[in-house]
Formats: sequence, structure tokens, C-alpha cells
Amino acid sequence: MAHVRVIATGLACLAVACAPASSAAPTEPSPDALATALTPQQPPEYYVDQANKYFDTLDISADPDSAPSYSILVARWELPPWLWLTGYGRENMELTTDLAVSFEPSTVPTRDCRAFSVQPFARCYVSFDYEQGDCPIYEEFVFNDQGEITFIEAWSDQPGLLPMSDPNDRWAEGPDVQRLSTRVPGLGNELGLIDLDSEAMLQAASEDPELADFVRRARNFWGSWLEASDEAGPDYYARGCGWLE
Repeated sequence: MAHVRVIATGLACLAVACAPASSAAPTEPSPDALATALTPQQPPEYYVDQANKYFDTLDISADPDSAPSYSILVARWELPPWLWLTGYGRENMELTTDLAVSFEPSTVPTRDCRAFSVQPFARCYVSFDYEQGDCPIYEEFVFNDQGEITFIEAWSDQPGLLPMSDPNDRWAEGPDVQRLSTRVPGLGNELGLIDLDSEAMLQAASEDPELADFVRRARNFWGSWLEASDEAGPDYYARGCGWLE
């Protein structure tokens, strides 16, 4: 339909004088911009493919060489009953993902991943298959302009645990969705790099308890991970996956 828009613009210019195109350079997102400042730089299929490659890393039946493109400071935030910050930094993300599969082998046979024109650019409903049973999850992926994943956020697909309260808002597009990814300063710059010590981060964290908790955990990843594991208790998989009677 692009040619239709071009024709329409030309006809409008015959009726009124068209203003000359602006020569001003596009405004670059600030270093502390939010993820919503970015627009997709890749086709929709790319974001869906990257999301699926991420789930391949958690699927023991998938191609072991299938992996997504991570930002150097990628973060994974998994809401309770999961363990909050479960990956921070590219190498750490790969390590913690490998550990998760080693301790709880899984396949991910059921996947419905879709691309969106606003962040998070990829959103998925999946079901992990563990020895104990299926585990339905809703997960979102934020990207930078290079097409690298910068932030992953996950929720149990169980009543009361999803980020949206409207049952008709299946893909979390409404105004009342509770997600952290769009409140993290830095994810909206070209590289989507988080700076835990930036002025914008410190200011935002002072006003946002969940963001402040993210910063605290990111400063001491392994210590906070062990803390979260102890607090979650031995049955958090059963609660998160809906296995409890």
C-alpha cells in the first residue's frame, strides 16, 4: 500500500503548497531513555525467531546451536513464585540457563510467539514440559536497535499471576499492564544498555520499589539469587506451574 500513500501525498500537494522536507537529523534517544523510545528495526519474523531461539536454549530436544542474540547486559526478571532476577549479563544468562536445564530438564513443545510494534517487541505463551507435568508461562522480550535481546520478563500463566488484569487483553496491550521492562532507564538507548549508577536510574528507583529491588539484585546477583531461592521454598515449581492440588 506504500504506492497509495505516495499518490495521495502528491494529490494533496497539488491542492496546497507542500512544505519542504525538514533537514533536521532525527532525535537520538537519551542514554537513559525507556524501552518504549525504540521502534522495531527488524521485520516481525525476526523478533518471533529470536524468542523461539531463546526457548530452544531451554529445550533439551532443540538444536543445541540454536541461541538468540543477547545484549552484553541482558537481564531476565521472573515474577514470583519464580526467583526475580535469574540472569544478568550475556555470560551469566547463558550460564544460568544451562544450570536451569541441568537441574530441571525440560522441553518447550507448545509455543505461540508474536511480534508487536511497541516494546516488548516479542511476546510468547509457551508451555514447558517437565517430568512432573506441563508448566504454562507468559514471557516478553525487549530488543535494542541491533536486534539483541536486552530484557526478558516472565510470569506464570496462572490465575492472578499474569501482568494484565483484563481477561480480554491476552497480549498485554492495555494501559494497566504491570511490567518492569518499560520502566528501566537505559533500555531505550540505541544499545539498550542498563547503567545501575546513572542519575536517571537512581531517581527512578527512588520512586519505584520494584525497580529499586531490581537494582539491588543486579548489584549482587548470586547473593540475591540464593536469597530468592531460600524465600521461594521447595515447592515454587509446583506453585508456578499449577501442580498443587
